[in-house]
Amino acid sequence: MTFAQLPKVELHLHLDCSLSYQVVKMLDPSISFETYQEAFIAPPKCTDLADYISRAVKGFELMQIPEALRLVTLDLFEQLQADHVIYAEIRFAPLLHLEKGLSSKEVVQIVNDSVVEGIQKTGIEVGIILCTLRHYSIAQSMETVQLVEQFQGTQVVGFDIAADEAGFPIDNHVSAFAYAREKGLNITAHAGEAKGADSVWETLAHFHPSRIGHGVRSVEDPQLLDHLLQKNIHLEVCPTSNVQTNVVADIASHPVDKLFQRGVSLSINTDARTISNVSLTSEYETLQTHFNWDTAHFLTCNLAAIDHAFTSAEKKAEIRAKLLAGFGAE
Repeated sequence: MTFAQLPKVELHLHLDCSLSYQVVKMLDPSISFETYQEAFIAPPKCTDLADYISRAVKGFELMQIPEALRLVTLDLFEQLQADHVIYAEIRFAPLLHLEKGLSSKEVVQIVNDSVVEGIQKTGIEVGIILCTLRHYSIAQSMETVQLVEQFQGTQVVGFDIAADEAGFPIDNHVSAFAYAREKGLNITAHAGEAKGADSVWETLAHFHPSRIGHGVRSVEDPQLLDHLLQKNIHLEVCPTSNVQTNVVADIASHPVDKLFQRGVSLSINTDARTISNVSLTSEYETLQTHFNWDTAHFLTCNLAAIDHAFTSAEKKAEIRAKLLAGFGAE
């Protein structure tokens, strides 16, 4: 069986960083394939995370009207289907999509309705995570978390903080995460990517997430690894992205295998399918090549992912059964 045929779960996937050339061409016919490659896809090595994130700008600039948001969302469903993803959580920052007069609530409603349409067309189960951004104000973070609360019971399933971890402190966001906890909302948070293990400790202490986006630099602190194990904190690992953002020098230096061997709960994700120019299948192939991972490793990661997914117990059981059947492990 090839990796392409395996059923997969993806928890860390940015909507506005995953536009195919086909959808970009539909939204702006003036963009050539050469321009798309230069502006939307990052080089194998960026200066840092901020440099990598600069490629996202072109994506969300095109996503400012209802039909564009719908088309980009449905385009991502096509990519997930081609990659045999059966459950995904896609994330985006609604406040990045207000330049042409949409309200943040309208933006979330449009993406939510588009996800419902995508589920009906493909059968892929998809939840939505709303992101605040590191450089946002206290008010912007609160607005974002309140959208998660307002959309409870829809496809919106959680709250996240993304963007330049090294450039901005957590101060503006403590109150929004306290609000999320008070309301019983699902929380994940980017940490341990552009900054080291201290960033993960700080994020755990102040935001109390059940998952960490990336978190790979936790490997720098054995006590932190013990804590992650003890508290069953799940790491959403994105290998190629970490090389591009200079978290690690190259894929051979990536700590994913050490984290796996240590027993830390983790999943394999693309982060940004366009910016990193990857699929989950290609990420699996990369880990097989460099760490000799086989289907047993990927089954473990996919089962850990669905265990930590922001969905119901019934849905988890259904996806788990599909994974076991697809991996021939029933």
